[in-house]
Amino acid sequence: MHYLDEGSGNEPPILFLHGNPTWSFFYRRLILSLRENSRCIAPDHIGCGLSEKPGFPEFEYDLRSHSENLLSLLEKLKVDRVRLVVHDWGGAIGLTAFRNLAERVDKIVLLNTAAFPSRDVALRILLCRLPLLGSFLVRGLNGFAGPATHMAVAKPLSRETKTGYLLPYDNWTNRVAVWRFVRDIPFEKSHPTLPLLKETAQGLEKFRETPAIACWGMKDFCFHPGFLKEWEKRWPNLEATRIDHAGHYVLEDALEPCIDKIAPFLAY
Repeated sequence: MHYLDEGSGNEPPILFLHGNPTWSFFYRRLILSLRENSRCIAPDHIGCGLSEKPGFPEFEYDLRSHSENLLSLLEKLKVDRVRLVVHDWGGAIGLTAFRNLAERVDKIVLLNTAAFPSRDVALRILLCRLPLLGSFLVRGLNGFAGPATHMAVAKPLSRETKTGYLLPYDNWTNRVAVWRFVRDIPFEKSHPTLPLLKETAQGLEKFRETPAIACWGMKDFCFHPGFLKEWEKRWPNLEATRIDHAGHYVLEDALEPCIDKIAPFLAY
């Protein structure tokens, strides 16, 4: 597992968890703004970014495996408590890992994410889950990570930034995690990941008093504003900042407004 580990500070380290189809690159500018005063740890989940990309089923590429890997990394780094920043599937992975360890999470920052079951899945994503057609689209044609570089933002990314997002996912083999993440969405009632995600959702009650904020791109077609409302229902003390002009990659569309909220929140 590849990970960034930069900066230092007296508070618990900030743990940045990415989703699909991004990698720790998603947090690059936020980390640059925080590392002077805080230790920043940003792993690439197995199969993602600069981490190894074993085949399936050599590695399961499911919620349980990713969350267990996360705890193994923290054990290796001898990190007991964290300030958690999560985006996309990073929310499910992080809060699954800590579902029975809420005391180890000092603060939480939500960025267009979820950690509870929902059947509100965009049709374009459901299409990518189809066993044969989906694998051809996602792994063969790069039909998930590629389109995300323009569908997940409200303003165009630079050529260099697009290259950065797509760099680790340049062929069929290296797109295995992108495909398996899509397949691991527990849409069906019989999906093997659904019981664990339900357990995670039930465990969110343990974080009701944990200081938490959200910076939410309101133009997100995937984790749309309805998901933010669900978070506010579950965590009444959540302080949410709605960013009307931002999409799913909220840190690309609205970096400065996010930093303005996140930096002082994590500072003390």
